[in-house]
Amino acid sequence: MNPKQKRLLIILGSVLVVLILLFAALVFLNQNENSDTPSDGEAEPSLNIELSYWGLWEPESVIQPFIDEFEEANPGVTILYSQQAFTNYENILYTRLQQAENSIEPAPDIFRINNTWTPKYYKYLSPLPSTVMDQTTYSETFYPTAVEDFTAKDGNIYALPWEIDGLALFYNKQLLNQAGYTSPPSDWDSFIEAAQEMTVKNSFGQITTSGAAIGTANNIKHSADILSYLLLLNNVDIIDSTYTSVNLTSQNAITAMTVYTQFSQGDDAIWTSDLRDDLEMFYEGKLAMMFAPSWRAFDIIQSAPSIEFGIAPTPQLSNNAPVYYSMYWGDAVSSTCEHPKVAWDFINYLVENQERIFSASSEIRAFGEPYSLVILNSNLENNPYLRAYAEMAPYMKSWGMGDQSYVEMILNNAITEVIQDQRDIEITLRNAEQDINDQLAETNN
Repeated sequence: MNPKQKRLLIILGSVLVVLILLFAALVFLNQNENSDTPSDGEAEPSLNIELSYWGLWEPESVIQPFIDEFEEANPGVTILYSQQAFTNYENILYTRLQQAENSIEPAPDIFRINNTWTPKYYKYLSPLPSTVMDQTTYSETFYPTAVEDFTAKDGNIYALPWEIDGLALFYNKQLLNQAGYTSPPSDWDSFIEAAQEMTVKNSFGQITTSGAAIGTANNIKHSADILSYLLLLNNVDIIDSTYTSVNLTSQNAITAMTVYTQFSQGDDAIWTSDLRDDLEMFYEGKLAMMFAPSWRAFDIIQSAPSIEFGIAPTPQLSNNAPVYYSMYWGDAVSSTCEHPKVAWDFINYLVENQERIFSASSEIRAFGEPYSLVILNSNLENNPYLRAYAEMAPYMKSWGMGDQSYVEMILNNAITEVIQDQRDIEITLRNAEQDINDQLAETNN
């Protein structure tokens, strides 16, 4: 090889080395740039992402440690927690969400919604991203009622359940023992028999001790819930797929209302509208059984600590598939939230740490909440307050009222019209159906 050829090879080799080094530098810089750019919704350390969170049951002392953990794992994110009062919560929340759509009035980024509210609220919510949890995982993680309740008619999921709860049968152990019962009734025939046997009347025929609080609306805390439970138990297809039309006039619906109201009518009545409300009667040891969600146990423990009570699944119809009524809450994200992915990541973080959160809650009250996670069901079985909910949870159902407060008001009015005004049940239910449908056509659109 002559000197010219050698010189040319050296030059070409040097150029090739330089090109390789330049290419490597460009690749490195590009990777660095990509790693500094967060994916959609992820927290960017240089940004100050601030999310407001409205809760209901847990005080800041319980929630803040978990917020601190999330913030530490997600630099640049700040969660501002506020425990809201339950009184008028729904009206305040809905108004804020509506205003945020059309004005600068801010709505909370993260907040709690009832399991019956989805048809009314979903248009103001941000759907759950599949990158946080897809629908298959959701259905495997939570109970069937959560899938049904928090999936809107557009097919999207709009909340992660904070807990699972619903109607259960609260019973006074002493009154049952005095009547010779070693356990509460598990079917409706036994329930009716036990309620009648434990009802005590004075010489004027007035009830002094009631076997069960059922049949009226004015003095039963969860009267509309009990009626809804009976409708579902009697296989009533209450609402259509658009969540704007209810069916309360089928023969099964009429039967359900008849069963409910007959407990407060005639000589065999076990409950009447002139009695004190069911909680007060239970506090005083004058009520053997009542229907309520788990958190009513806190009221009893605080107001009547001497009452020995138990909680059992609600009575079922013999030879029918089990049906229980769900009443619980979930966390959702506002449609005006500027960082919905971060918000959903935080909600999911809370769900994943549910056992720890409710353990912290149990330090300040009798128990935390019944876990919404199916995988934790067996953990409830040894808790005397919650084992009934573990049994009922897989078979719980509800229905998408949307405007819960209005629907329950109409149902309670219908009960009162039948009991106190002696109105015909079919006519009363037809009027209630029309009133509810008119309202849902506006709110659940």
